[in-house]
Amino acid sequence: MKRIAPSQLKSNLEQGHKVQLIDVRSAAEYAAGHVPGALNVPMDQIESRLDDLAADTEVILVCQSGNRACMTHEMIEGHHNNLTILDGGTKAWQECGLPVVSSTRTRWSLDRQVRLGAGMLVLIGVILSVTVQPGFIWLAGFVGAGLTFAGLTDICGMAALLAKMPWNRPATPAPAAKKEVKA
Repeated sequence: MKRIAPSQLKSNLEQGHKVQLIDVRSAAEYAAGHVPGALNVPMDQIESRLDDLAADTEVILVCQSGNRACMTHEMIEGHHNNLTILDGGTKAWQECGLPVVSSTRTRWSLDRQVRLGAGMLVLIGVILSVTVQPGFIWLAGFVGAGLTFAGLTDICGMAALLAKMPWNRPATPAPAAKKEVKA
């Protein structure tokens, strides 16, 4: 699995290398801040949008930290032979002091939505177990088990569910167009 550091990608773009940047995060995460020139193709849509990938160009997969980009790479490596992961994702890009593009409307990141949802479910479970029925404590235990699983495997069911919610989808479907970046 080929990787590229943010500083090297910036240098390549400045030197005129043709690449296609594909951000595989949810629409909300993409809107909150993405690498300039990146096309948003969420990971759960990538297999149905393979035609959006430029066949003759290096495709750089981008996510927040690099994990989802790696999973996406594994999903599509048989369909494209020139895939690269932005090492450390958008987070590393920003830590290098490189610019990001964001929409005027700020959406909560998927990670923040998961923390709020999990916290609310635990709180509700505890309150209901004290005031209504002790069995509601299992709700808090279920959420705790889910968070533990997510921490161990980097697979979060709640994040996958929240990513499908209407507020995390683009207002209109993204056009199926090939977008290349040339600095």
